[in-house]
Amino acid sequence: MTTHGVDIRLLAGNANPAFAKAVSQHLGMPLADAMISRFSDGEIRVEINENMRGMDVFVLQPTCPPVNENLTELLIMIDALRRASAMRITAVVPYFGYARQDRKSHSRSPITARLIADMLEVAGADRLLCMDLHAGQIQGFFHIPVDNLYAEPLLMADVKAKYAHEELVVVSPDVGGVVRARASAKRLDVPLAIIDKRRSGPNVAEVMNVIGDVRGKTCIILDDMIDTAGTVCKAADALVQQQGAKRVVAYASHGLFSGSAIERIENAAIEEIVVTDTIPQTHGCGKIRIVSAAPLMAEAIKRVAGEESLSSLFA
Repeated sequence: MTTHGVDIRLLAGNANPAFAKAVSQHLGMPLADAMISRFSDGEIRVEINENMRGMDVFVLQPTCPPVNENLTELLIMIDALRRASAMRITAVVPYFGYARQDRKSHSRSPITARLIADMLEVAGADRLLCMDLHAGQIQGFFHIPVDNLYAEPLLMADVKAKYAHEELVVVSPDVGGVVRARASAKRLDVPLAIIDKRRSGPNVAEVMNVIGDVRGKTCIILDDMIDTAGTVCKAADALVQQQGAKRVVAYASHGLFSGSAIERIENAAIEEIVVTDTIPQTHGCGKIRIVSAAPLMAEAIKRVAGEESLSSLFA
């Protein structure tokens, strides 16, 4: 693939091969020939078997679990490309790990999101392309351009296709997600409800208070990521058992599902969880459904390569 006389290359790590293949197919461009393996002691070994001199290279690698291994793999691939004289290196990181540590939450705690930003820049990345950063201000940690795509249009299109005939209410799982939930409620032209989480005492389980009318309605819980699924499952139970919601469906950009998440989801009063494929899913849980973000990411790569505007992708 060539744009403005510059050859484009797409290189992928081992973190999410299915997503990389889907992006490659949407672009009509094969993945670059590279070997990513391990030395006997576990060190990562990268060999790029194509000429990258003067190329515009996109390195596709989400930093999903195992986070440290995938992050290191990404850094080494970027370093290899820089030393191979690539013209521009864009780190395509659909899921940006360590994004939750974006500020000093207590004394002597790190700001790890900033550390990762510094590591990517030192490795040689010229640009970052990601999806639904946990905190938008992380873009300010970088001295290079950052394009933060949003999965919300994809997810809301799925809501309209499947639940448009029902009486809906968008629910924010916590106060911090109100801005995101309000925007989606406006897009769907439906009411908004908020889960207010409070602890009745030290080491006492959270009490879920629901602000808004959800009785007899289909609740759409919207979040940027689901990790252990504790919050979303407790929220679903509160909505159905305490407030009389008809059903609860959760939508999230990234599905980590770590720890006991799958067990919680199976036992919770939640009918379905819909996530994108930015993180590979291998659990086989029947309640979890995938919406592909590969076409959106492929279009963004195409526009960045062609020096075109990405603003319409945020609509």
